[in-house]
Amino acid sequence: MLTPLHKKFVKNIHLFENLTDDQLAGIWEHACLHKLQKEESLFSQGDKVECFYLVFSGLVKLFRISADGQEKVIEVVKDGETFAEALMFLEQPHFPVSVSALNQVEVIAFDAKQFIQMLHKSPETCMALLGKMSQRINGLIHEIDHLSVQTGRHRLASYLLQQAGDSDHLRLTMPKSVLASRLSIKPETFSRIIKQLRNSETITVDGSEIKILDREQMEDFAEV
Repeated sequence: MLTPLHKKFVKNIHLFENLTDDQLAGIWEHACLHKLQKEESLFSQGDKVECFYLVFSGLVKLFRISADGQEKVIEVVKDGETFAEALMFLEQPHFPVSVSALNQVEVIAFDAKQFIQMLHKSPETCMALLGKMSQRINGLIHEIDHLSVQTGRHRLASYLLQQAGDSDHLRLTMPKSVLASRLSIKPETFSRIIKQLRNSETITVDGSEIKILDREQMEDFAEV
């Protein structure tokens, strides 16, 4: 059951922050909460799109299975982030990816048709939403550029610096195998890069805890 805490959380998310109270009330009538356990599936590649989603807590992975049975992680979505919203603008859309939980997850599902109907009644809301989605697309294009020109070590070093921010400590929030797939690095290559970073005394690793010992060296590794 959706609670006042869920509703307060949603009002600060980019897709909803410009909606009126009446618009939000209409959306809540058709929204529902999904609670997933680790590795539980939300939907599968090819399923018909009826909703888009907001992660309230936890992590979910968006992935595809290749023809040879290999899993490719497309994106890892954390609390406060939405996914599948662009699909509601297509005719008879089907999900291009599968989604499953990486830990205990709460996901709010919003009815796609109802949301589109609301947008038809408010051009101002529609334009604001398109602006937010355009910003996200630009971010994804920037990420694709990095994936195409950077080596595995570049991508991993960049990711670790991004996650650490101003700190020299960070905690990996997803399994290393999932992170490797997300960064388009083979698992054995990922392990080799981690070993190189440890041997060069750039980082230390204790389970999921990583400490950056030499930030200047890490920044050099992150440069193209």
